[in-house]
Amino acid sequence: MDTYDVIVVGGGHAGAEAAHAAARLGARTLLLTMSLDKIGAMSCNPAVGGVGKGQIVREIDALGGLMGRIADQTAVHFRMLNTSKGPAVWSPRCQSDRHEYSLALREALENTPNLFFRQDAAVDLLTAPEAQPAGASGAGGKRVVGIVTRSGMEIRAGAVILTTGTFLGGTIHVGNQQRSGGRDGEAAAGRLTAALTRLGFETGRLKTGTPPRLDGRTIDWDACTPQPSDPHPRPFSFMSDELPHEPLACYITHTSQAVHAILREGFEESPMYAGRIQGRGPRYCPSIEDKIDRFASKTSHQLFLEPEGRRTHEVYVNGFSTSLPEEVQTRALRLIPGLERAHVLRPGYAIEYDYVPPHQIYRSMETKLARGLYLAGQINGTTGYEEAAAQGLMAGINAARDTGARGADVASGGMTNEHASGVSLPGDLASGGPLVLGRDQAYIGVLVDDLVAKGTDEPYRMFTSRAEHRILLRQDNADGRLTPLGYALGLATRERLDRMNARAEAAALLADRITSTSVTPASANPYLESVGTAPLAEPTRLNRIALRPEVTLLDLLRASGEADLIPEAPGLEPITERVETEMKYAGYLERERDAADRMQDLERWRVPDGFDFTAVTSISHEAREKLTRVRPETLGQASRVSGVSPADVQSLMVLLRRFRGPASPASGDGASHSVSPPEATA
Repeated sequence: MDTYDVIVVGGGHAGAEAAHAAARLGARTLLLTMSLDKIGAMSCNPAVGGVGKGQIVREIDALGGLMGRIADQTAVHFRMLNTSKGPAVWSPRCQSDRHEYSLALREALENTPNLFFRQDAAVDLLTAPEAQPAGASGAGGKRVVGIVTRSGMEIRAGAVILTTGTFLGGTIHVGNQQRSGGRDGEAAAGRLTAALTRLGFETGRLKTGTPPRLDGRTIDWDACTPQPSDPHPRPFSFMSDELPHEPLACYITHTSQAVHAILREGFEESPMYAGRIQGRGPRYCPSIEDKIDRFASKTSHQLFLEPEGRRTHEVYVNGFSTSLPEEVQTRALRLIPGLERAHVLRPGYAIEYDYVPPHQIYRSMETKLARGLYLAGQINGTTGYEEAAAQGLMAGINAARDTGARGADVASGGMTNEHASGVSLPGDLASGGPLVLGRDQAYIGVLVDDLVAKGTDEPYRMFTSRAEHRILLRQDNADGRLTPLGYALGLATRERLDRMNARAEAAALLADRITSTSVTPASANPYLESVGTAPLAEPTRLNRIALRPEVTLLDLLRASGEADLIPEAPGLEPITERVETEMKYAGYLERERDAADRMQDLERWRVPDGFDFTAVTSISHEAREKLTRVRPETLGQASRVSGVSPADVQSLMVLLRRFRGPASPASGDGASHSVSPPEATA
């Protein structure tokens, strides 16, 4: 019987990051996938990043994950979104070459020590009684100790991570036709849901979809509006020093009332409107039939024609996701400008699949009902490659740490979690606890906390608006926030840490230089007048001029002849932007840090395992019901559960203080505040 430290089931974006992270931390890891040729396949749009999502990719990269580097290597089109707004919501996005992305990701995984592969499917979970008392990591009294494969093998492991994507009970719908499948042309994973149900897990159904793909040779590109790549693209990875040359353009076209009329003709055969699809679809990425139904007053919807790669003519019609009959799809497409002669390579389809409502996992990604079992990706109710990859990264780190592979830096010869640089793991992590990122540390922390505390009954997608501390969680400072932690864990390399430190030192040096350097009216005024701001009357320090909203620091330095003040720094991103943001938003940043510190006071109150919320009659009935279902780990997490009021939180704090003792909860020592479950009502 084969034995590993960690088994990862599924080779998508969650599975790839989970397997890479676990192996990098020294765990003997098996990646089990139904097709070795489909590792990292981009089932839907071959794009990475977007609003909120781009921040996640940069955080994955900062910790030492793969997605950012692979996206940079295989990109065909780059855009920084939201640049007309403040830097807190700037979000990188790229269009990748679908085929090259999968190949590059597989190559990176195959070059990862401790990582093994097998082409097979998991059909059942092996369990054993949990030797430890039911507690924070497994209230169900069971431990998952391995899997059974479709070929009949039993494979044992200290931890199992399920990253099943849309394959768990997947059903594909096109008009009246439906068939079992986890992706077009691939079989579904039908038996794992039963294994989860036997363990006591609640499961549900969700739905997502994809648009038709067209032959680019049959598109009239002159009838569409080109959307070129950014002239000076920004990479996702802090390790990238160059990006692919000769980007490809995307194009924009639009639907019309005539298109909508054709689509409405197919509603009777739509599996969604006929009731054949029971799962809820993504609110923020609706199908085209959803759009024309929900926004009936709109006469047109924008569509993006996006290339799938450099060596193919296949084009993705972003904005036209549909499960209508293929004949209806084709007729409607040929009424769209530029698509009159378009040849459909593959029709759009909807896919319905099983998921596990995420209130049943901890923020470590381990399940509450079975120790050693971790869930990541769409099985937790999310949508998107980026959200999946982030969860996979967290699950891989924590599964490896749970099995004893803590802090081994494979690339640097097995250094411990405190390296020569003095970077070490904080408190709970140093003592062997799981990695849990806070909402003030990373979008990844917001994502996981939202899933666990709030749950979801529709595919969850990340947006910048979900992060209350988004001015702290910018895409440009992800390395400073997370790379020291990734290095201390053993996931990020020393080279990555050195580059982060070099950029930080360059930023500090530039800030000092512009604070001590003045420019004359003659050198600065032509630029200032060109951007519509008041000219100088006397020599003025550069840092004061840079505070003006109309001024861009890099342009100011170049126009005034002071570009030599910019120190060299590794990477392609201008160091001036980080310095400028820190200066212009200094007041906001200070307030956000204060707010984050106040929230940490609640996060330090640990809710004990097995706490009986039903016995606390001083909180509302709804709060008791919701808290019993979610079982939050901290008072801060309890405060974010839907239906829990500030008054409920205060009542819980009084009760926890009574059972914990008189010491202050915000002592600042970082210690957990643990109490016994109440035996009487508060």
